[in-house]
Amino acid sequence: MKTFEQQRFDSLYEQHLTNLTLQGKRPATIDAYSRAVRRIAAFFDRCPDNLTTDDLKRDFAQLINHGWHYISRK
Repeated sequence: MKTFEQQRFDSLYEQHLTNLTLQGKRPATIDAYSRAVRRIAAFFDRCPDNLTTDDLKRDFAQLINHGWHYISRK
């Protein structure tokens, strides 16, 4: 990610963690949700709030068709 976008991601990510904590989510749930956000940001190399519905559909289709093994692919 570009520096500006990485800073935006970091800020939104911290807000995400705070919101999950304030909602009373368990640590394991927070960890799972957080890993999912980081994975999708890394896969697309951009902040998830900039992803389209079609981007997400393609990503989820890859997960279904190829399993979780493709996650490490960029």
